[in-house]
Amino acid sequence: MKILITGATGLLGGYLIKKLQKRGEQLRALILPLEDANLLIQQGIEIIRGDITDPTTLGPAVKDVELVFHLAGMMGVWRPLADYRLVNVTGTLNLYRAAQQAGVRRFVHTSSHTVYGLGHGRFLTEGAALRPDPDPYSLSKAEADRLLRRLLLTSNMETVIIRPGTFFGPGDHLHFGRMAQKLKAGKGIVLGSGANMLPFCYVTDVAQGFILAGYHHNAPGNTYNITNDRPLTQLQMLNLIADAVGGKRPALHVPYTPVYYGSMVAEHVLAPLTQSKPIVTRLGAMMFGTDNRHSIEKARRELSYYPQVDLPDGIRQAAQWFNTGGMEKPPIAAASHMAALAAMRL
Repeated sequence: MKILITGATGLLGGYLIKKLQKRGEQLRALILPLEDANLLIQQGIEIIRGDITDPTTLGPAVKDVELVFHLAGMMGVWRPLADYRLVNVTGTLNLYRAAQQAGVRRFVHTSSHTVYGLGHGRFLTEGAALRPDPDPYSLSKAEADRLLRRLLLTSNMETVIIRPGTFFGPGDHLHFGRMAQKLKAGKGIVLGSGANMLPFCYVTDVAQGFILAGYHHNAPGNTYNITNDRPLTQLQMLNLIADAVGGKRPALHVPYTPVYYGSMVAEHVLAPLTQSKPIVTRLGAMMFGTDNRHSIEKARRELSYYPQVDLPDGIRQAAQWFNTGGMEKPPIAAASHMAALAAMRL
């Protein structure tokens, strides 16, 4: 089967490619014009240069393709909502329409757990209302999620929406790497009591969820949470990371509310003056300082999805990467962030 992957140079894309190659699939990656594709070429991946924000470049990418995994998206950069919408909403629509026109059989779209909003303090099912917080990433992801759910109602193309948790693992500079660096340096802090649950899951488990979404007969027309439903508390996770990287367990507890409102001031007052991303954003404060849990009962029941890696084991595996100089190597997502708006991937 010929399969197209967008966001192939991202963390999740790399692990998904490994699973698909074990299945013997023909893989094609849509890569930005200035993006470094050397690793993918070495892996034998067919490369098509294009950009989801430019629909005129997408025809060659979807030609003769049976299955699309759409992982590409904008995240982690300090850009206005319009830029996020261009990539995460319009870009998704462009690719979906191109895939329809090319006769693609199945389209798997990457949403996010942030579409529900953060801090609900209970296990959320796929039926929960989408109430994203006022963050460009969350807002644009929720808009794309709603768009795909409308389109699939009348589309002949099988469509599956995945809402993954925040994934980590070896090669993760964005989440695990940053936490490990702070804890290694003895600069870790705890927001509030630390008893809140964090929405983290191991990257190979998320990749397995995507495989099921791409192949299982029950998946089309459905939305699934793909995460770990045995989450760690903030304090548990920070302590485990500190121990695994030879750092210092955080002892300083900072009240959550002042940090949250401070991040709001930083976003609205300081960031426009400095033209740079605040040290702490509201999304970051809520991710680490509030209780976030997501049910995977639907994925268990319909797809037989079960997380295979306990989070403490996942932390030890990611720490091994960190302890052997992982942060000194180029990130898996190594594209130039100045190449195009879509250069930030999941």
